[in-house]
Amino acid sequence: MYLVAGARGNVGSEVVRALAEQGAEVRALSRGGELSGLPPRATAVAGDLDVPASLAGPLAGVDGVFLLPGYRDMPGLLAQVVRAGVTRVALLSGRSAASGDMGNAVTAYMVRSEEAVRAAGIPWTVVRPSAFTANALRWLPQLRTGDVVRGPFADVPVACIDPYDVGEVVADTLLGDGHEGKVYELSGPEPLLPGEQVAVLGDVLDRPLRFEGLDDATARAEMAAAMPEEYVDAFFDFYRGGALDESPVLSTVYDITGREPRTFEQWAQAHADAFAA
Repeated sequence: MYLVAGARGNVGSEVVRALAEQGAEVRALSRGGELSGLPPRATAVAGDLDVPASLAGPLAGVDGVFLLPGYRDMPGLLAQVVRAGVTRVALLSGRSAASGDMGNAVTAYMVRSEEAVRAAGIPWTVVRPSAFTANALRWLPQLRTGDVVRGPFADVPVACIDPYDVGEVVADTLLGDGHEGKVYELSGPEPLLPGEQVAVLGDVLDRPLRFEGLDDATARAEMAAAMPEEYVDAFFDFYRGGALDESPVLSTVYDITGREPRTFEQWAQAHADAFAA
């Protein structure tokens, strides 16, 4: 039995799918505990990662757990996992954690989460993907009103990864051997600029889409309306300060799963209905 945190999200839902497809019994965790469209062998359960005691029931009889980073009491959360007798943990982190820069708010919560997993005394694996193809869903409001997408960091290429591939890797680390104590950095198969992603999406949707880059001042103001200032500073540190380069293509997905990661075009084709809605 496996417990998957964030089962409503882009990555957690793919971990649920991948585990179930490999024959595992899965508990799909969300705060509300009500999830539709779960695959066979998966059951919805309720629990809050910010309240470790709420996981006592969902963790009962569980062999492995998939966790998300950045919760209020990661050591307490891991202690609850250990008390339940769980024998393996996979943690989602991020590529920036490799720098160890605790002055960057995003990197800092990734690093603290990884430290909590390492200190828990339980076999662990950390997965550090690049940015997700699914981040393109943030363009939906703009695409519902026109064919122009405006966004920040127009000159920054990213080898973004399909959450499908992250789910496949996580499932393999939980079900297979040889992954204990490993940190896996993941990427997609090609670095693309935002404008190139929009062009691919336009081809898939058969729409004349185009991208317009925001100047940094405008981008900072728009981002500040959607997230805490320290996270805005973190992303500018990544993509303007040069603290993070997500353009390199890594072989990790192939090395673990035996197949190439999906392209942005494949992701767009699989999710075209979301953009047509």
